[in-house]
Amino acid sequence: MGSFKYAIRDGSRLILRHWGLSALTILTSMAVFYLIGASVLLVLNARHIVSALEDELSVQAYLSPRANPDQVAQRVRLVPHIADVNVITKEKALERLSARMGDWSGVLELLGENPLPESLEIKIDKASSAEAVATSLLSITEISDVVYAGKLAEKLSQFSRFAGQFSLAILVVAITASAVVLFNTIRIAVYSKEEEIGIMLMVGATPTFVAMPFVLQGVILGGLGSLGASTLLALSYRSIIERLKDLLTFVPFIENRTMVIELGLILVGAGATVSLIASLVAVETFTKRAMKPL
Repeated sequence: MGSFKYAIRDGSRLILRHWGLSALTILTSMAVFYLIGASVLLVLNARHIVSALEDELSVQAYLSPRANPDQVAQRVRLVPHIADVNVITKEKALERLSARMGDWSGVLELLGENPLPESLEIKIDKASSAEAVATSLLSITEISDVVYAGKLAEKLSQFSRFAGQFSLAILVVAITASAVVLFNTIRIAVYSKEEEIGIMLMVGATPTFVAMPFVLQGVILGGLGSLGASTLLALSYRSIIERLKDLLTFVPFIENRTMVIELGLILVGAGATVSLIASLVAVETFTKRAMKPL
């Protein structure tokens, strides 16, 4: 218990003694872990968008005027990678178009006869199958044209993979930068008490006892930085998503607040862990050298 009180007291003194360096370390750690959290949210949103798009992805096959929609639908159901087929009559197609046009739907009355063709709305199992399905559908003589958003889904899928790789690179660089900053901060604190530590080791203090205040200092600084990053991330994410929703109305972003809080807790744990490791390495390097016989 006495050792723990000593560690808290001395660790607090070290933070206050080097308050400028401590503040810089907290700000650096905060920036690093905010960047990590933002990159993770980018990857999660990219994958969520791709998944939602794949669930809603459909291929629209337009039929020639003399085709029998039900018969063509039966043939289409035999094509690989097709999950469902719905017949869209000319009347249903006109209703959908009228609903999309809203206040401008009255313009359709000027057309007189319904010019829209009958079509098949085809659900596929995954975005990567869209091109193969479209090629198969075009081989059916009763189908005059095929329209699908497979290219968009493919591009989003590629973006999701790129975002994941980019996030991993950011994660490695950011954690390394945070560890280096914390390592140097603790090393400076150790060197400022070099003579005192040397005397303590000579009179029988254990390396663990000597290291505890410095390790606690590092954990506090790293923990405060990651906690600040988590708080800022939680506050800024909602406002950023609201602005993106105004710009990209139909894009399904993640709005789960619990997920952001859980990510924040993970960041705090990661910050404390990185700080602990960096502090232990910095103190151990010094104590090993100090304990070597002259």
